Amino acid sequence: MDTQNEPASGGCQCGSVRFSIARLGKASICHCRMCQKAFGGLFAPLVEAHDITWTRGERAIFHSSKTNWRGFCRDCGTPLTYEFEGVVEVAIGALDQPDLAQPVVQVNAGYRRACFDGLAKLPEKPSTLRDADETWNRIVSSNQHPDHDT
Repeated sequence: MDTQNEPASGGCQCGSVRFSIARLGKASICHCRMCQKAFGGLFAPLVEAHDITWTRGERAIFHSSKTNWRGFCRDCGTPLTYEFEGVVEVAIGALDQPDLAQPVVQVNAGYRRACFDGLAKLPEKPSTLRDADETWNRIVSSNQHPDHDT
């Protein structure tokens, strides 16, 4: 499924910051150390956001280098953007429909963590424990903003 050129919307966990995107571009995952730290993870999943409009609130900005900066929600800390030279890339996980942005390339692979290649081969929990997880997921009361505008 080719999802480039699709419109999209999204926002942070708490709903203080929301955005709409006229057209998605290329999606990637970046392994650089700055992205690892900014996302608190092994990599940063990002998609180019053409004609982004902030529909609720404003992102806070952290200048992670002299030429690049990152947008995030000041209230809940959700990573939202990676920006440089007029380009805005949005965190794929912040999209209301993250499957619209399928990564097509890995960037800065020289910084890839040693465990990355084996992640898909890790065993899953036994079905009895997965059932317990699903039960918990059904009863937990989430404070996260829903995946749509409110």
